[in-house]
Amino acid sequence: MPTVIVDDQEIEIGADERLNCIEAARRAGVEIPHYCWHPGLSVVASCRMCLIQAGTRNAETGEVSMIPKLVPGCQTPVKDGTVIVTDSEAVQESRARVEEALLIDHPIDCPICDKAGECLLQDYHFEHGQSERRADIHAFSSRRRDVGPTVTLFVDRCIMCTRCVRFTREVSGTAELMVSARGAKEEIDTFPGFPLDNKLAGNVVDLCPVGALGDKDFLYQQRVWFLKKTENVCGGCAAGCSIVTEHNQDTVYRLKPRENLHVNKWWMCDEGRYGWHHLHNETRIVEASHRDNEDPQAIEWADVLRRLPTDLTDAGRLGVAVSPMLTVEEAWMLCSVARTIDPDAYLAVGHVPSTGADESFPGGFTIRGEKAPNRIGVEMVLSMFGAVSEGGTVPAWNDLLEQVRAKTIQSAWVTAGYPTPERSWCDEATAATFEELSCLVVQDLFESPLSNRATWCLPAVGFAERSGTWVNCGHRAQTFEQAIRPPAGVWPEGRFFWNLLGREGLYDPESIRKQIAESSASFAVLSGEVPSIGLDLRLQQVAVT
Repeated sequence: MPTVIVDDQEIEIGADERLNCIEAARRAGVEIPHYCWHPGLSVVASCRMCLIQAGTRNAETGEVSMIPKLVPGCQTPVKDGTVIVTDSEAVQESRARVEEALLIDHPIDCPICDKAGECLLQDYHFEHGQSERRADIHAFSSRRRDVGPTVTLFVDRCIMCTRCVRFTREVSGTAELMVSARGAKEEIDTFPGFPLDNKLAGNVVDLCPVGALGDKDFLYQQRVWFLKKTENVCGGCAAGCSIVTEHNQDTVYRLKPRENLHVNKWWMCDEGRYGWHHLHNETRIVEASHRDNEDPQAIEWADVLRRLPTDLTDAGRLGVAVSPMLTVEEAWMLCSVARTIDPDAYLAVGHVPSTGADESFPGGFTIRGEKAPNRIGVEMVLSMFGAVSEGGTVPAWNDLLEQVRAKTIQSAWVTAGYPTPERSWCDEATAATFEELSCLVVQDLFESPLSNRATWCLPAVGFAERSGTWVNCGHRAQTFEQAIRPPAGVWPEGRFFWNLLGREGLYDPESIRKQIAESSASFAVLSGEVPSIGLDLRLQQVAVT
């Protein structure tokens, strides 16, 4: 195996691995500071912050010969015998001078900068910079320029790393950003008549190592040191991007992508990034209600647990629409509850929203047209309960509607939870199909023509308010934790189904996941710990067979 020496530490790398000095040093637990380099972008080696000493050790004699000048770590590949020195006096002096040069032209507006607290310029100055300035500089604040509908540019904060420019050229493929002028006058700007308005635009804010690019949605909303971070999965489409939900006091403030080379790499789309506002929408359903023949009346959850199963049992054969917004654990519990109430219950996948074809970008990122995060997971759960048609497919929403029209079922339980407060997922014509049922249960985030006809109308929760497992369009299962509590009076579906099954204590999705894994070869790999990047269920099934 090829061996690389980092600050006198020997590490082994793969024979086919192509690493630069920054990546190799990380293997040894050494972080080489850098601004312009990013693993998802081309290498320009312009910031000079990653300058190091490098050389080669002779395999036969052990003699080390060093390159006489400092070299950029991002642009220097490693091979067997490469020697990297990151902590010499020459390297430290170089970093201090780079920091000094950057700060000479940088505005002193950290107290009003959104990046304060997570700014690489701040962090590197304290770690590698000089203790005081050598120049007499008067403080000034940055000019602000609008570059697009979601992003604003603070011109004088920019350190010209050009990450944002390379992103729009290499990943989104839209190339709206450029470097204007030259030398000390150069600035980031948009081409005339072409604002930064692509579906991945928000990623440039994440890429910016300083506070030059600001997210208008997050600007001046919250200091980052107050934010709590919870690893989550985006529920906006079938891609299931790995994300971090940043929140404080049960309020979400922003979503950021989490590195997962198997799913979304380092990116996420703006639809997912800004698709959390429905969680705090004032029109959400926040209480359980029951309707006899008059207007719906609010009801306590204890009464729902006691009366709902009886109502469904008395109503006749039950049909259940299992929403693709539910987690695998919630879907399994719902099916278990349904088959407890009615052993012959008809199980089908709930409505799957879609906007048409997938949209792919030059950098390999794809926005899926299917706007549901767990259709495949729900289908796999329904298969466990024998809900498979003669053609080998799992019944879908339209199949359930046909059963209602044919009057083969007399009651229905429809789980929804679609994040669409501005428009209903169910139209009047579809909702009218359910009018003659003896009992209709609807769980949803917002009112709809269907919920207005419901005998039992129950609140649902959003992606950041639940925990469990989703299986994306690539059959990758990812687990995630609840980030915030739902509004007062709202029970997450998992808690509700857990209590309907008569389980004691607090809802524990991990115990349900293990029970599912023990019952199904398709989910068997989920019996152990699931890594943050998830597990490909197809590969695991092949390994088992």
